[in-house]
Amino acid sequence: MTSLLPDADWRHRPGLDALLKALGSEQGLARFVGGAVRDGLLCLPVSDLDIATVIEPKGVIDRLKAAGIKAVPTGIDHGTITAVINGWPVEITTLRRDVSTDGRRATIAYTDDWREDAARRDFTINALYADPFTHKITDFFGGVADLKAHRVRFIGDASARIAEDHLRILRYFRFLARFGHDEPDEEAYTACRAAANSLMALSRERIADELLKLLAIPRPLASLQLMIEGGILLPVIPEIDGSGLARLSTLIERESASGTSPSAMRRLAALLPPDPRIADQVGARLKLSNKARKRLMTALDGSATGAAPRTLAFQIGIEGAIDRLLIDPEAPLSGIATLMDWTPPRLPLGGGALIARGLQPGPDVAKALAEVQKIWVAEGFPDDSRVAEIADQTVSKFQRARQ
Repeated sequence: MTSLLPDADWRHRPGLDALLKALGSEQGLARFVGGAVRDGLLCLPVSDLDIATVIEPKGVIDRLKAAGIKAVPTGIDHGTITAVINGWPVEITTLRRDVSTDGRRATIAYTDDWREDAARRDFTINALYADPFTHKITDFFGGVADLKAHRVRFIGDASARIAEDHLRILRYFRFLARFGHDEPDEEAYTACRAAANSLMALSRERIADELLKLLAIPRPLASLQLMIEGGILLPVIPEIDGSGLARLSTLIERESASGTSPSAMRRLAALLPPDPRIADQVGARLKLSNKARKRLMTALDGSATGAAPRTLAFQIGIEGAIDRLLIDPEAPLSGIATLMDWTPPRLPLGGGALIARGLQPGPDVAKALAEVQKIWVAEGFPDDSRVAEIADQTVSKFQRARQ
């Protein structure tokens, strides 16, 4: 692992040089920090960029305005200003130290000590800084060596870092899934298990956000198994257990075999017991959106067995049909391909067409239309001429029933 930040496309984005100049990077006043440095060292794509600076927030705003760069005080209470360059947000945060913490939020003070700023961060691999001009990495806690060894460690005492922000428990397992070799640091794992009950003090939105980020990672199973074995999720989502892990394992295999992009929400559905009521309860507890809760319930509301994939998609939507086909281990994966780039059609006639055929206006129109649609769907959405035949037959049937 090099101690210099490799060159990459993200470092040449339009407007970045002007931003760095405005922040006095050439004088050592600002450095890249965190995920961009970590991912840059691993030659991974970098989307979010963070810059740390010794300049206090008001000074950052003044410098950006003087350079004609848009400055948004997105987190000014915590020292963060967002610069917008060519539509791309860059977070700029003044070096900080924690004055006090309660496990959910911290009271901070500004500092000009880079090591002090690094010490308040969570993991060694996230406490890396890079000089934008010399490309030299500043590494106070062995983060570069940990990256090379695929090791995820807390900075300093793991229990103390978790006490500062309980969400770090969940973040630990997410970073282990992404950067580790599935072997946890013993001190970190012990501290996470001991502090699991402290997750109850967090907002459910923060828990949901972190869990879904973990589930979006290509290989989350080993971390999830450690979490289940260690009782990490027991205080907040006791419904997730070993059987859910087996269902998720099958789903991940089927996603891969069918060439379907992973979905964190679909994976959450697989982790839960196959009961839509339980899914809705968990969704409500995690403060998920109504749309997300409906997706969980739809995914678990019966299997895909017996229904043609396009019939199922017409009834519950393409997203719901794909979720069910992938979660149901008995459903042929070939059905997924029939839904790609397919748009469910609309029945090419309405109630007026049935009345024109002689059906009396009234409740029979809606019933007859529903029957026409049922036959049309069952026959695989035939063309307009066949729909006309179905309509004629259905109207005749209803007229006979009225005689």
